[in-house]
Amino acid sequence: MVVVNLSFAACGFLGIYQLGAVDAFLTHGHRLLSCLRACAGASAGALVAAVLITAPDKLEHCKEFTYRFASNVRKQKLGAMTPGYDFMLELRGGIDRILPPDAHLLASERLHVSLTNCSTGRNSMVSSFPSREHLIKVLLASSFVPLYAGVKPVEFQGQKWMDGGFTDSLPVLAVGRTITVSPFSGQQDVCPPHVGRRKLNLKLANMTVTLSTENIKRLNQALFPPPLLRMQELHQKGYEDALHFLRTEGWTQE
Repeated sequence: MVVVNLSFAACGFLGIYQLGAVDAFLTHGHRLLSCLRACAGASAGALVAAVLITAPDKLEHCKEFTYRFASNVRKQKLGAMTPGYDFMLELRGGIDRILPPDAHLLASERLHVSLTNCSTGRNSMVSSFPSREHLIKVLLASSFVPLYAGVKPVEFQGQKWMDGGFTDSLPVLAVGRTITVSPFSGQQDVCPPHVGRRKLNLKLANMTVTLSTENIKRLNQALFPPPLLRMQELHQKGYEDALHFLRTEGWTQE
């Protein structure tokens, strides 16, 4: 049997695109999921991977939380960086409500989360979670962007950690084929197609993206979420791109 993994890119609020892709995998990708060994991700991608591994039944709940979270950030004068707004507290609340009581057991050795060590600047991949609280801290650490999300890094096991997207934004696992998902146009398996004649690719923290105006716009939207209608369009686009991949690769039974 073919062994596959799914990896989701660091992408801030564009994680809504990746939730759309997961929706397509759950709806049309039963053959792929039957071969799934593990999921990996960084930042928002790690959150999406955690949902797929531990709480696929909460996908709709996760989508609605993302819409509310984005709306709350848009309401702030300076977005997530507005004094008095606690980005990490709201994120933690969402994670806590979505993850089941045994999430750490379901995730152990099946979820690989990319982190960046604040002291060494090196990447670490975490796939063992002694407790549910430990899993939550790992997910929060992988999502912590200094200044944007606050000034205090997430601490556990005596060390400080920040967004895994700085050092490995799209982890590729050693065993099996890793299918990559990203809302940025590039060389990922599931991603928006590049529009335009010229195509210059850049490799950034293990993710190959196309240098384009559209990707620059997407980067801005990752940190400063667009209006609800655009978020819904991104979710639908993720669904369509993932479905196209499944059909092209012969993973559907249609």
